[in-house]
Amino acid sequence: MKKSITNIKISIIMGSQSDWKTLVNTEETLEHFKVSYEKKIISAHRTPERLYNYAKNLKNTNIKIIIAGAGGAAHLPGMVASLTTLPVLGVPIESKSLKGLDSLLSIVQMPAGISVPTFAIGKPGAINAALSAISILALSDQKLEHKLKIYMQKQTKTVKKFPKNS
Repeated sequence: MKKSITNIKISIIMGSQSDWKTLVNTEETLEHFKVSYEKKIISAHRTPERLYNYAKNLKNTNIKIIIAGAGGAAHLPGMVASLTTLPVLGVPIESKSLKGLDSLLSIVQMPAGISVPTFAIGKPGAINAALSAISILALSDQKLEHKLKIYMQKQTKTVKKFPKNS
């Protein structure tokens, strides 16, 4: 867990250790903004009791948002979302067999009533999930909102007006 200027936590969860190579991008983004977080491996299929205990006990923590990455069948985000009222943001992990399309479809095709906002497959999704979590927290944190605005302004400045060699 990292120290935070906001003293609010985000929980990064993943189905297996192999998902970390994608979700490390979430961590790096949260570090940039100095937002505190935790990270855990919770498999929907191999550790169902751990998943259930985690989700049911979130009310006893200062976790405000969950970023859940999963590949293949990718049931982790939806299962957690079905057990908590906290926002669960889904990150599809690229899989070997279908390049993450299976993960994306599994997470995005939630039944009505189980909300899991879902991001792009892989690294872009991991970064954007963190940025979305930060924007949610920034609704009640002016310092974080200011940092997010500066980040966005820096991104804008990186876009050239004209192509090279034109």
